[in-house]
Amino acid sequence: MSDAENPSEFEPVQVFPETEEMDLRPGADNCYKCTTCDTACPVAEVDDGFPGPKFQGPEQWRLKRKEDEAVDDSIMSCSNCMRCDDACPSSVPLSQMHNTARGEYVDEQMDKLSREYLRNRILANYNTLAMLGSKVPRLTNAVMGNSLVQTVNEKLLGITGEREFPEFAEQTFREWWEERGGPQVRSEEKRVAYFHGCYSNYNTPEVGKAMVRVFESFGYEVVVPKQRCSGTPMFANGMLDDAKRAAGINAENFKGLIPEGYDIVASCTSCSMSLRQEYPELFDIDGIEDVSNHTYEAVEYLRIHEDLRGAVADATVSDQSFAYHAPCHARNQGLDRQAVELFRELDGVTIEDVGDSCSGISGTYGWKEEKYETSMAIGEEMFDHMHHAEGDVGMTECPTCSMQMNHGTGYEIKHPLQLLEEAIV
Repeated sequence: MSDAENPSEFEPVQVFPETEEMDLRPGADNCYKCTTCDTACPVAEVDDGFPGPKFQGPEQWRLKRKEDEAVDDSIMSCSNCMRCDDACPSSVPLSQMHNTARGEYVDEQMDKLSREYLRNRILANYNTLAMLGSKVPRLTNAVMGNSLVQTVNEKLLGITGEREFPEFAEQTFREWWEERGGPQVRSEEKRVAYFHGCYSNYNTPEVGKAMVRVFESFGYEVVVPKQRCSGTPMFANGMLDDAKRAAGINAENFKGLIPEGYDIVASCTSCSMSLRQEYPELFDIDGIEDVSNHTYEAVEYLRIHEDLRGAVADATVSDQSFAYHAPCHARNQGLDRQAVELFRELDGVTIEDVGDSCSGISGTYGWKEEKYETSMAIGEEMFDHMHHAEGDVGMTECPTCSMQMNHGTGYEIKHPLQLLEEAIV
């Protein structure tokens, strides 16, 4: 059989030149201006002033190839939902272009003494604030929930006062983990390292606990390495130096576990997206490819390696109905249907997909005073579908999507792992 007849034999194409500096401009040549990315962009749909992903990515890089053009400030209105990546029929690295351009804009053009920069840096480094706030959770919750404090935050920092600040848990996930004495199951064959992220640690430790108990019920040894923020809010705010430091620490703490048989699982789809895609796209760090190749979303991992569908089909829970929203970063990983497909098999549960619209909050995006109305306009379709769904409890894998769902409907929001724990543990 000739090479032409054998589809497994091919010559790799060098898309980017072999230089030490990543240059995305050649990738722009794959764009043939079909505007599919623009029609998929939730920001462009509600904001006529936003030029859209095609301009933010390929067009800017083409301009920069011809002459030394500055990055357009509209790059800061991109929400980093990454829907454009899925929409592009030519596999143009749009979100990689956006992240790179946003980092360049922040480094070279943004006033470091401006309110916007200070606010964005605070939001991007939520882990630092959460670490401090969780030391005295009751006091922090009382202070941050005060309407006067919220008004001051809006006036001084530009953090919207329309949203309720998420409460810190009385006990963080890591405190619980240490109190229980670490892994309760030992195994040479079934091993996972849990990337819990910031929110499951400080705000919703019940999600992390559910993850551990579910995996242990299937015989997995679970370890929880020291870790930093995944970097998702840093990418979205153009703080690439901060993101690279966090990525370096995470890669160092997780890569050594891979040769010992551990895979990496995350309960937040933005965290798994960050480790899987954004790390290797943006950073040349030792071990980053191994971390990327061995990272999974938690339910996804069990669906691959266990008869999860069978376990759920054999289970019964009390009657309950859910309105499920698939986060954009779940869609980007091909996971947008997994919770609906899985829990339709669970006796006692009714679950309804509330459509493919973006929730609108996009991490820190919807927390910015000037972006709040845009975020709510994007989320309006989801809110409407939730109100018309049979269930009055929401479900999603993304912590900030859960904030938006609760904010727009008043519904209690659960993570799929919590229902899975109820069903099989």
